[in-house]
Amino acid sequence: MLNFFKSLFDFNQKEINRLKKQVDLINTLESEIRVIKDEDLIKETDKLKVLLQSGSALDELLPRAYALVRESARRTLGERHFDVQLMAGIGLHEGKIIEQKTGEGKTLSATTALYLNALSGKGAHLVTVNDYLARRDAGWMGKVFHMLGLTTAVIISDMSYVYDNDFTDSETQDWRLIHLKKVNRKEAYNADITYGINSEFGFDYLRDNMATNPQDLVQRGFNYAIIDEADSVLIDEARTPHIISAPYDEDTSKYYEYAKMVAKLDPQIDYKIDEKSRTANLTEEGVHHIERLIGVENVYEKDFDTLFHIEAALKAVALFRNNKDYIVREGEIVIVDEFTGRLLEGRRFSEGIHQAIEAKEKVAIQRESKTLATVSLQNYFRMYRKIGGMTGTASTEAEEFHKIYNADVLTAPTHRPMVRKDHADMIYKTEKGKWNAVVEEIALQYKVGRPVLVGTTSIEKNELLSAQLREKGIPHELLNAKNHEREATIISAAGKKGAVTVATNMAGRGVDIILGGAPPQGQDKKSEWQKSHDEVVSLGGLYVLGTERHESRRIDNQLRGRAGRQGDPGETRFFVSLEDDLMRIFGGEQISNLMTFFNFPENEALSHSMVSKAIEQAQVKVEGFNFDIRKHLVDYDDILNKQRDIIYARRRKILNMNDEKRDEFKELIIGTLKEEVNKVVAQFSFEDTAVTDEEFKNMVSEMHFIYHFDEQKLFEFANSHDVVGMQQFVHVEIEKAFDTQEEGIGKETWFEIIKSVYLSTIDKYWTDHLTSIEDLREGINLRGFAQMDPLIE
Repeated sequence: MLNFFKSLFDFNQKEINRLKKQVDLINTLESEIRVIKDEDLIKETDKLKVLLQSGSALDELLPRAYALVRESARRTLGERHFDVQLMAGIGLHEGKIIEQKTGEGKTLSATTALYLNALSGKGAHLVTVNDYLARRDAGWMGKVFHMLGLTTAVIISDMSYVYDNDFTDSETQDWRLIHLKKVNRKEAYNADITYGINSEFGFDYLRDNMATNPQDLVQRGFNYAIIDEADSVLIDEARTPHIISAPYDEDTSKYYEYAKMVAKLDPQIDYKIDEKSRTANLTEEGVHHIERLIGVENVYEKDFDTLFHIEAALKAVALFRNNKDYIVREGEIVIVDEFTGRLLEGRRFSEGIHQAIEAKEKVAIQRESKTLATVSLQNYFRMYRKIGGMTGTASTEAEEFHKIYNADVLTAPTHRPMVRKDHADMIYKTEKGKWNAVVEEIALQYKVGRPVLVGTTSIEKNELLSAQLREKGIPHELLNAKNHEREATIISAAGKKGAVTVATNMAGRGVDIILGGAPPQGQDKKSEWQKSHDEVVSLGGLYVLGTERHESRRIDNQLRGRAGRQGDPGETRFFVSLEDDLMRIFGGEQISNLMTFFNFPENEALSHSMVSKAIEQAQVKVEGFNFDIRKHLVDYDDILNKQRDIIYARRRKILNMNDEKRDEFKELIIGTLKEEVNKVVAQFSFEDTAVTDEEFKNMVSEMHFIYHFDEQKLFEFANSHDVVGMQQFVHVEIEKAFDTQEEGIGKETWFEIIKSVYLSTIDKYWTDHLTSIEDLREGINLRGFAQMDPLIE
């Protein structure tokens, strides 16, 4: 691992040196392009398109293309790309994952690579994590692309828009959104550049592959995509596939029954929790307790359904906590994303866990669903010809990006030197001691007026700290998944003098925290804002206080990254206790022994760079464990992905067949039916003995699934052991039957009926296959106990 990061550092410096030469080339074109008239910039785009069609490579066009985008941004937005942003843009074009620090302008950096890769006319996509950012960036950067003659669109959860300079939305207050005009999905995908959220790209792909009319298809291919917050989308979201499902009937009363049963178990005696692997298992005493409650001698001899409900109920009670893993809102269980702290609306835990939690919390149980279509984010984005990624934190996951996506990580230099101070962790013996110290530290900073951002790992701890601050009389803003609608407002004010913001991981991404607060639009108020900004700078900038280390260093680095944007001063420190989950589960034993040996009091901290290093080593262990899980999921999904490619390719071929391909389709259908008949005939042994009634009836029964053939004729061929004759007879009958229906109903109508039946049959069997695969995946891991590879099994 150390060698990997050493080689990563060497690679990074060599790449930066190489990119500087390309940026110098772009800079030499600036004076030439500066004098081009506004109306002639579109002609420059047309020239580049002609060169591309004539055989020039994108790399050859890059310097001029990037210089054009920089000039367009200067004229439309009043913003000129910094050299470091051009470097990031080149890396994005080359398919790299770019790590850019907070405030370095990822939105503007992406415009150059999007423009260049959209010149082919095959589309370029910018994938981000939420609706607001997608709309904001499309409307904001749409001006840049419009001046260059390219169209820009955005797809979000329930709407699609295109950037139209001649359209003005009088109802919107945000100037970046006023030129976004509503359009249908297909129009949005047909734009040169399409912004959108990752879930919608994935679901549109699945919906396209369930369409029954070619006119309903919206996507047009997978040319190039830039993934914003790439670590969140490609790593954190990787465990959760996109699924389109439909409910099916099941008896939900059992979930309540087993929830009551498991609630009677003693956590100290009846089951053991392994927090590292996040599993809960009944002890021998627990098994006997369950058997007494159910009234059976051996629970393992009961049906699979019983074991399934016991396991789900146990996990719901032992492993999932309210206000940490989920919240209860208006009678529903809503999942909280462990990495972003956001609510995952519409998502459900699988394997009966969600229903078991609903039973535990005594809310209405929603029925289990049947998967109709599914794709993992890894395999969706691997369909693109090329992807690039942007994030503030990527270097810690460089190995995973390389192994899973074959993408190198490049850390872009900052425009101004980073002056933020990252202090060693303050480690306390108990959680109580830690929280006391956190409140004292916040009070100290609040007293001098310095803005403080406090990061907490769950809603539960977020609200706990808020209550303690209220007791101390410290005014503050609380930000968590329960009041996420106020996020933009809260974060925009988090850099003001005296502001105290207590947030979950939500504060780690998205809107920048600007010292002095968000700058006003009017020129008359800017001097007042500048004064406020300078005052906060003189106080040392934003103070970021982490109240617990996350399992992933990346999440900690995101929190740190809120301070010290664009060369601003800032300070960060984590307060940790040996009772925190990470320390308790993954490696606080050595530090605990040390503190016990020196008899550390509860409210006194141990702080040393070596101790912080020990914590980071524990995080590295957890990250490796989680990477193995994700890699395992990729291996499983790769198998399904090959099958999905074949099924969807066949389905799309049929869907796109028009009247001109009617004869080809007819041959396909008749050929398929003949193959099925041949399989039925091949199952029966026509030896030199008389065919028994039972054998003949079985054969005819299977034949009738295909067509009602003349039984007397079939019997004659069977009795004379004429296999070839039988096959020829049924083949002719199939062709006759097809022609008869075609003539009776009409060729066009018959064609549409058969096409519809064929597509629905594919969908039915694919759905059944997905259900079988899911059942297989849940059971096959047991083969690992026998030293068998579940993937091969």
